[in-house]
Amino acid sequence: MNEVRTFIEQITPITDSDWQLFSSKLQKVTFKKHSVLLELGTVETYLSFIVKGIVRFYVPGEETDLTFGFLFENEFVTGYDSFLTQGPSKYEIETLTDTTLWRISYADLEEVYAQTNTGNVIGRKMAEAMFLIKSKRELSLLSQSAEERYLDLFLERPKLLQHIPLKYIASYIGVTPQALSRIRRRIT
Repeated sequence: MNEVRTFIEQITPITDSDWQLFSSKLQKVTFKKHSVLLELGTVETYLSFIVKGIVRFYVPGEETDLTFGFLFENEFVTGYDSFLTQGPSKYEIETLTDTTLWRISYADLEEVYAQTNTGNVIGRKMAEAMFLIKSKRELSLLSQSAEERYLDLFLERPKLLQHIPLKYIASYIGVTPQALSRIRRRIT
């Protein structure tokens, strides 16, 4: 649980009393590789912090999935739009490795927001960070070639390339696995 507090304190200081309330609501859970954390059409009820593992966001397809995000250790994971609206998710989240999470329910997080100042600051800063990531991704899909997106991924998130199967990386940058192989050959 210390890793959660350390992460939060990088965003904003948290008082001991605010931490006691927040941490009392956290639940530790573990999932095996390829476990579904959020199913298509279900409502996201948790905000989770990844202690160990890698997760993937994707839209399931009949022939192939459309991967649009990855998260690693020391990052928060949630189907944020479903979590905020408490409406059904339009995508799925799965573990790519054995994964350990600390999670808080929607109702418990609302209680933390109502009873602490720190909770609101963290919520706002996390929403801002997610917006910036999403905006950057949209702009890259609109303005960069697949090769440029791959190179950016290589520079910004080298861990991704070491631990994620190439078929998911290809989907993430918007190409087939065969096209990704050609890109990788051209670069090396």
